[in-house]
Parts: sequence; structure tokens; C-alpha cells
Amino acid sequence: MTRIIVLPHIELCPDGAVIDARADESICQNLLENGIAIEHACEMSCACTTCHVVVREGFDALEASDEVEDDLLDKAWGLEPNSRLSCQAMVNDTPLVIEIPRYSINMTKEGKR
Repeated sequence: MTRIIVLPHIELCPDGAVIDARADESICQNLLENGIAIEHACEMSCACTTCHVVVREGFDALEASDEVEDDLLDKAWGLEPNSRLSCQAMVNDTPLVIEIPRYSINMTKEGKR
């Protein structure tokens, strides 16, 4: 197991969190298993950007993103050079520090039609 530090998020994790994460599972799976309800509108199939996270520490230790993920990330709110879709970024033995952006493009959750 390794550790994921989740920086505070006003709705999902107001005080931040430190979780023991399982390697070979995605960041998204690890967050959900530890009670952090990150959005994942496409059910982790790499078809949206609602699970977008910014990896503040440990980014270079993750496997590189593929072209499909990169194309989707171009549509993510608050995109940064160290952004990843948490459903695609697999945890390894390197500790991570992540930030969940305050907003996503999930129109359904925002009540827009």
C-alpha cells in the first residue's frame, strides 16, 4: 500500500484526507473506496472528465497518459500540466498528493439541461 494525500475540497473532502491506497487500482477507485465521492459520470470508462484531478506530488511516477485521456483532458475545467483523469491514473508505490478541482463539466449535477 501507498499513501494518497487529498488536499481539501470544499464539498468532497473539506478537511483533506490521507488514505492508504492500493497499488494497481486507479486513483478514482481508491478515493471511492475511502469515502471520497469523486464524480465519475462515465463509470470510469474514460469517456468524460468529471474525475479530473491535479497531481501535485508524484505525477512523474505515474504511467504516462494515452492519447484518448489527453484529448479528454483538453476539455477539463482547470486543466494544468499535471492533470490526470483519476479513473485512468493507476496508483503504484509512490505516494501522491492530489487536488480535486472545485468544478467539473458535469452539467447534470449542476442542474443544467
